[in-house]
Amino acid sequence: MALTRDATAARERLLAAAMDHVVEHGVGNLSLRGLAAALGTSHRMLIYYFGSREGLLIAVIRAVEDQQRAALAQMLLDAEASQADTMRRMWQRLADPALWPNERLFFEVYVQALQGSAHALPLLDGIVDNWVEPLTKIAVAQGQPEAQARAEARLGVAVTRGLLLDLLATGDREAVDAAMGRYIKGFTRD
Repeated sequence: MALTRDATAARERLLAAAMDHVVEHGVGNLSLRGLAAALGTSHRMLIYYFGSREGLLIAVIRAVEDQQRAALAQMLLDAEASQADTMRRMWQRLADPALWPNERLFFEVYVQALQGSAHALPLLDGIVDNWVEPLTKIAVAQGQPEAQARAEARLGVAVTRGLLLDLLATGDREAVDAAMGRYIKGFTRD
């Protein structure tokens, strides 16, 4: 669906409001009508812009993922920071309790997609490769062989998501930070 500039702006405003709502309230079993009311719009507008409640939630997840990749790209511009420092800074950002509602939503919809729920399957498109590809390019540009760079990027995504899931399940920040610290030390040999 090609949107006009005004419609694109309206969609982006609704998406931003949905992102704020998720952070403040989560989504739980909130219906499309309930979500629309919380966002100050109608369920028809949400259907128009996102197709469904789940389409809106997937858009929220993708937007948050895009923000995190942009933050990492910004961190990588700091020529003074070591690879280990950048990894630690990114971990601190991802492990921040302010992101936990978004991360809970991510894992909830991810599991639904893995179970084959038709409404959640679109989330799987690029869910790993959207991180692996740019991380691989960075490592290759730094002189790493492509196959090694790709394997290490995939491992980094898996470790980070696994530790985030651990953190959300246990709340044991100290233990999860220690595990990430161990991973960073082994990865960077710092």
